[in-house]
Amino acid sequence: MWRHLNRLLFWSIFSSVTCRKAVLDCEAMKTNEFPSPCLDSKTNVVMKGQNVSMFCSHKNKSLQITYSLFRHKTHLGTQNGKGEPAIFNLSITEAHESGPYKCKAQVCSCSKYSRDFNFTIVDPVTAPVLNITVIQTETDRHITLHCLSVNGSLPINYTFFEKHIAISPAISKYDRESAEFKLTRKNPGEEEQYRCEAKNRLPDYAAYSQTVTMPSTGGDSCSFCLKLLLPGLLLLLLVIILILAFWILPKYKARKAMRNNVPRDCGDTAVEVGIYANIHEKQAKEGSVPEVGSRPCVSTARDEAEHTRELQYATPVFWEVAPRQQ
Repeated sequence: MWRHLNRLLFWSIFSSVTCRKAVLDCEAMKTNEFPSPCLDSKTNVVMKGQNVSMFCSHKNKSLQITYSLFRHKTHLGTQNGKGEPAIFNLSITEAHESGPYKCKAQVCSCSKYSRDFNFTIVDPVTAPVLNITVIQTETDRHITLHCLSVNGSLPINYTFFEKHIAISPAISKYDRESAEFKLTRKNPGEEEQYRCEAKNRLPDYAAYSQTVTMPSTGGDSCSFCLKLLLPGLLLLLLVIILILAFWILPKYKARKAMRNNVPRDCGDTAVEVGIYANIHEKQAKEGSVPEVGSRPCVSTARDEAEHTRELQYATPVFWEVAPRQQ
């Protein structure tokens, strides 16, 4: 019983002395402009749903200090510490939870508040899209890389990679537009792989595009030759078709015109007609040639080139004669 009372008395006197010493230290600190506690976090840029840790500390490492954390006027928690900062774990899920936050350091009746601390909520970037434009020459390959992330808080920094090596500095875009990077390569014998990275102010978070592979040219300009060969063959085929058309068409038209201009009846046509008698002198001596129903005639026809061609027609006359010995 006496031992228990002595223990209570001891702790009462110790607490009184400690509190009096703390009050004296507090008064001394007030006289010496007692510094306010410091409230900090590893980052002040977060995304919704992110867990964060806040650290409240004081320069005086010898006092037992009670730390309290507030958001606006809402008390979030209390911790005691001596020489080590108090750690408060939070989750930022809504915009109003971005702050301001304050930390209070208290020793008995002496207390001080830290400065306000605010978080900035940032939307993470989505995986960017990489597009490649290539201009091929006989010796070089001129490449233009385009990278764009359609979501994420601005500004966004873009970096281009060939395989796993960065080939460009960080290109900042303050508008929703693609970043562009140009480079020139000698016609490679191996395939090339490119990708790009998109990153904003959100720390330890980056998004990467799909890898785009460009085939090799085999050490020569074979693909370039193939690109030229197909248009050349088409052009040659077109020239051949035109030559055949201009060569055959006039002949076809001329033959058609001649065929249409030949008269069907030599009797009374508008075509120039001449009558010719083709009678042998011997036959003329023996007697006159009887007139036949159809007369020998000649007609003229003109083709498209205005060349006159004479067409002659004759009616054969047969006489019955006595057989003679040879």
